[in-house]
Amino acid sequence: MTGVLIPGLVQAQRLVVKIGSALVVDQDQAAPRAAWLSGVAKDIAALRARGVDVIVVSSGAIALARRTLRLTRKKLRLEEKQAAAAVGQIRLAQAWTQALSEQGLTAAQLLLTLDDTEDRRRYLNARATLNTLLGLDCIPVINENDTVATTEIRFGDNDRLAARVAEMVQADQLILLSDIDGLYTADPRRDPAAEHLPVVPVLTPEIEAMGGEPPPGYSSGGMRTKLVAARIATQAGCAMAITRGDVERPLTVLEAGGRCTWFLPAPEGRSARKRWIAGSLSPMGTLRVDAGAARALAAGRSLLPAGVRAVEGLFERGDPVMVVGPDGGAVARGLSAYASADAERIAGNRSDRIEEILGWRGRDEMIHRDDLVLLG
Repeated sequence: MTGVLIPGLVQAQRLVVKIGSALVVDQDQAAPRAAWLSGVAKDIAALRARGVDVIVVSSGAIALARRTLRLTRKKLRLEEKQAAAAVGQIRLAQAWTQALSEQGLTAAQLLLTLDDTEDRRRYLNARATLNTLLGLDCIPVINENDTVATTEIRFGDNDRLAARVAEMVQADQLILLSDIDGLYTADPRRDPAAEHLPVVPVLTPEIEAMGGEPPPGYSSGGMRTKLVAARIATQAGCAMAITRGDVERPLTVLEAGGRCTWFLPAPEGRSARKRWIAGSLSPMGTLRVDAGAARALAAGRSLLPAGVRAVEGLFERGDPVMVVGPDGGAVARGLSAYASADAERIAGNRSDRIEEILGWRGRDEMIHRDDLVLLG
């Protein structure tokens, strides 16, 4: 498309890859597709070798346990899905651990529900864990916590979960590996005249209407949920691609120009969350800061405990607070990394004393700059 800069995997710095059950599991054998997983692990190793952070969102737990538990009928009751997830998640984690360890990579398992990405405190905990794992050179492998989920076990949750994870960690690209090479104007399985769309600059109602029915088999995805994921990701400033996963080394194929559909990030997408912080949250408390801290904030830095002179109000970790300067004027709004009782104890102290004062080590910042919006 003329004038449109199309993303590419070669540009990725932080990448989330979502993989569905149909790719992970050999449905005839009800076993992991070890050779295919090995190829994906090689792709991940190549990305890590050039400094790209990679997070995997992988389905497959329920599908892996169906035969073992003799739950082979297509429709399962909720409690049967939960039981299958409990059995299959062990096998899924083992499969990823084996594939990644062969490439010298360390796998880390996280089980999340959509609620974990929407409740602010749980969101902050999950984000901190993911960022720490990435900093320790691990490959987080995420699945939905189907053993305890209720309404979350439904049509296409891992597409949306992957998009929310991408939003959470501020990924610049989300790749959905699928059984189709992108978005078409109609379902190409039913309409031979359907046209492939290589780039979607903006998600319009007409584009969203192109989502079809979910594919047959164990996979719970479908184009409808991928378009929902695209909206979540692009509004967070993350480009998203849908491409075929049922090939050897699918990420290498994509990077070499493999056919796909790229959804472009929304303009100013990365500031959307900050606009939400600035305009939609009612502060639960106030942090009064000194002049040096106010200058640091104006320069784009985080708020450290050393610059806080007083803590007012009752709030919990992740709650919105107002930051005011020495003259009492509002300086910023943000999400506190500490509850008010802990914030009061560490206020005025250097970050390296946090563990000594609280008995446990939290974040160095009272409010991280990613969770802070300047006012005025």
